[in-house]
Amino acid sequence: MIRAGIVGASGYAGGELLRLLLGHPDVEVVQAASQSSMGKFLHQVHPQLRGRTSLRFISPDALQPCDVLFLALPHGEAQTHIEQYTALAGTIIDLSADFRLRDPAAHAATYGDHAAPDWLPRFAYGLPEINRPALRETRYASGVGCNAAATILALGAVFNAGWLDAGQPIIADIKVGSSEAGRQPNESSHHPARAGVVRPFQLTGHRHEAEVRQAFAGKLAGVRLSVTSVEMVRGVSAAVHVTLPPGLAERDLWNAYRAAWNGEPFVRIVHEKTGIHRHPEPRLLAGTNYADVGWEYDPDTGRAVLLCALDNLGKGAAGTAVQCMNLICGFDETSGLSFGGFYP
Repeated sequence: MIRAGIVGASGYAGGELLRLLLGHPDVEVVQAASQSSMGKFLHQVHPQLRGRTSLRFISPDALQPCDVLFLALPHGEAQTHIEQYTALAGTIIDLSADFRLRDPAAHAATYGDHAAPDWLPRFAYGLPEINRPALRETRYASGVGCNAAATILALGAVFNAGWLDAGQPIIADIKVGSSEAGRQPNESSHHPARAGVVRPFQLTGHRHEAEVRQAFAGKLAGVRLSVTSVEMVRGVSAAVHVTLPPGLAERDLWNAYRAAWNGEPFVRIVHEKTGIHRHPEPRLLAGTNYADVGWEYDPDTGRAVLLCALDNLGKGAAGTAVQCMNLICGFDETSGLSFGGFYP
């Protein structure tokens, strides 16, 4: 049994972490810190936790040593206090963008100057499906960008098959739910402005592009993300447009996807010929750590649309963070993450 703490525990990702960790067989949640909610019971902020814990939020200044500390903080805060947090816990798992990019120059170009650039190479990128060996050998794991994770997993099988030219344009058209904007309300998240929308909000220059390029070791320099808000609370749906060699057969695609994902506990291939659920659907993944992947392909032209759906708070944040903890601590990788979703 390990003792875990969460900093920034009052946010949506923090609440999802609490839900998962409170059900984990090998974890005891001993502290949950929040500057804005200190003194409140956890269920007063996260009502889904009523009856599951009697903990109250504490001030971040009152944190005590523990085995694993999760950092669910806004961008820029973890890097500023990383020495303080690493003094409190031997294992750190950060959910923000602060330690995702290993190259300080890439981080500066994407997010601005880093407050602790020497720490960047110490963190393993926290997407187990592409970085499992490094995560088993580290004590520090970064978070993943939910849009980046969906794009990486959508592309993974055909990249591994060698079907993508390094310089070809790759457009990831991504639809996202409102929880991606976080708990703090703003003008764009106000219900009358948010309900019923299909609102493009970052069609070029998305910060997660650097994360995708890093994941493929710079071999897919043409990846571009285009993100649109839709009326959905949880979820990311990525449709990645690429050109593959013409003349591939369905069995070739199936073989590539099976080779890439059949051994992965949280990646499922969804590619049906009939029915309304022929393709990955984020609604079916709410609350889970699964990513569903699939494709459509035109053999005459080579045009393909590679698909991935996931829960931005689950596989795109807290679920993957717990998966990383399991790998780092030597637990079964699926521990605490077995929920399979619900339908309808």
